[in-house]
Amino acid sequence: MQNNSMDKNTIIGISLIVVIMIVFTILNQPSKEEVAAMKRKQDSIAQVDSMNKALEAEKAAAPIDTTQIIAETEELTDSARAERTKNAFGAFAPSANGEQEFITLENEKLVMKLSTKGGRVYSVRLKDYRTYDSLPLMLFDGDTNKFNLTFSHANRNITTEDLYFEPVGGAINVAGTDSASISMRAMADNGGYIEYVYKLYGDKYLVDYDINFVGLNGIVDNTADKVTIDWAARLPSQEKSLQNERMATSVHYKVLGDDVDNLSESGEEKDDEVEEKTRWIAFKQQFFTSVIISKEGFNSGAKIKSRYKEDDTHYVKDVEAQFTLPFQASDNVSYDLALFYGPTHYQTLRKYKLDFEDMLPLGWGIFGWINKFAVIPVFNFLDGFGLNYGLIILILTVLLKLVLLPIAYKSYMSSAKMRVLKPEIAELNKQYEGKDAMEKQQATMALYRKAGVNPLAGCIPALLQMPILIAMFRFFPASIELRQQSFLWADDLSSYDSIFDLPFNIPFYGDHVSLFTLLMTVTTIIYTRMNSNMMGGGNDAMAAQMKWMMYLMPIMFLGFFNSYASGLSYYYFLANIITFTQQFIFTKLIDEDAIHAKIEANKKKPKKESAFQKRLEEMAKQQGYKMPRSERRKGGK
Repeated sequence: MQNNSMDKNTIIGISLIVVIMIVFTILNQPSKEEVAAMKRKQDSIAQVDSMNKALEAEKAAAPIDTTQIIAETEELTDSARAERTKNAFGAFAPSANGEQEFITLENEKLVMKLSTKGGRVYSVRLKDYRTYDSLPLMLFDGDTNKFNLTFSHANRNITTEDLYFEPVGGAINVAGTDSASISMRAMADNGGYIEYVYKLYGDKYLVDYDINFVGLNGIVDNTADKVTIDWAARLPSQEKSLQNERMATSVHYKVLGDDVDNLSESGEEKDDEVEEKTRWIAFKQQFFTSVIISKEGFNSGAKIKSRYKEDDTHYVKDVEAQFTLPFQASDNVSYDLALFYGPTHYQTLRKYKLDFEDMLPLGWGIFGWINKFAVIPVFNFLDGFGLNYGLIILILTVLLKLVLLPIAYKSYMSSAKMRVLKPEIAELNKQYEGKDAMEKQQATMALYRKAGVNPLAGCIPALLQMPILIAMFRFFPASIELRQQSFLWADDLSSYDSIFDLPFNIPFYGDHVSLFTLLMTVTTIIYTRMNSNMMGGGNDAMAAQMKWMMYLMPIMFLGFFNSYASGLSYYYFLANIITFTQQFIFTKLIDEDAIHAKIEANKKKPKKESAFQKRLEEMAKQQGYKMPRSERRKGGK
């Protein structure tokens, strides 16, 4: 009985002890915050130990990725962060921490904001221009652009975008001018530094940009033979037509001692590698551009890219360039570079004598020559009178038509002669219907010879006019002078002139109606109709097909030009109107009866067989056809 009592008491006592321990544990357990703090501390210690071990392995393998390390460092304690920063940046640890501040340099042309983080150009505003929406025109702004140097230090890849630069003495303004300069340094723990020096001049878009490595011999790896520059930007939309902007935006570059080339503007994604050394590399938009220039040239192997998203209406394209500068270990290594931020204006670009003007799409070969040495000088001369640009285009069109007047007259005369011969050509077609085609051709050419008519005379003048037509097609969309210049109902001659915005999009046409394009199309169809009525020749299936194509082309151009520069459509419309006027005057001045009488007189004159006629006869012989003896005795008449 006693034993049972003791067993019962023992059980009760043990139970009480368990309950007390549970209650004590519950009451004294740490809070969630305390548990989290202890865990962070333990994780931090473990992380440092793990990273230190990893660093030892990484030093023997690949350079350290400082960007990833910075992200990881934000989770560490102060002591762990300092140790980690030292391991990540080595001698540049003193410049790895700081706060981003901004420094502004300004002259007559631009406002340039610099960031102490990375020492880069943070934004550029052009003072003389505004966007289509009347906002300040920013070439780029904030984190939408990147400029970064990468070099090797103690088997680490140090990137300047992770370093904080200290301004030295603040911005220095040159007395009596709008010029200014600033020096910014990223310090190493041995007193050496990386220095960026920016210098602006009063009325220039060009910025002197020097990169100096001072006292870093032994800090920058002696085995390093290059410094890599990564330059990228999201180029903002600035114009009325995003489509036109994208067509004109790309990465351009000047091969050292050679021509200017560019990455193709077409396609959503493009990339290339430049095998040669480059003098400069540019991010060119429709009317503005950013350029980095090296006096000695960048190394070969520059990689360039451009891409865009069709549904992105805020940015034109994302462009990138990665290139390198040669590096040789020394206490002082300097690079004499320059930056250009400005308009793609022909005279402005040309005065820097760096072939910047070749970025303008003025056309290759003869088309470019016509624009550079004829159209642009005349345009600038007229611009000097302060006229409205619509009137300047009118005067320019009249002057060009006057220059082409002799060619137009000769073309009309050829058409008149063909019209006079049209009845005889029709008679020949009936006579040789169903017979050998070469025999018919021989007879037709014989008639032309007797009449003294060259059937190609009407084609040659048209061909001579083509270079000017194509040159103007390139000139107007590339002319910044027309940007935001209004005329009549057009509010911007460098873009489309919408008189009505459609509530839907028509494939191959667009969502608006451009009146100058409509006028151009209608007058082109009228001109085609006039030409068709005045042309001589037969009415065979080939001629009918050609006539159909001639009417189809203006309709196709209606869709293409609907979103193009209204200044160009206006020019073609004026050219058609002036052509109608010329045709009317020629009709009054030229007597077709007199032409017919002259042709009849020519038929009676003996003709010497031409080289062209001999070639035709030789071709006929090769095909088994021999010209009749009577025709050969008459010299092919």
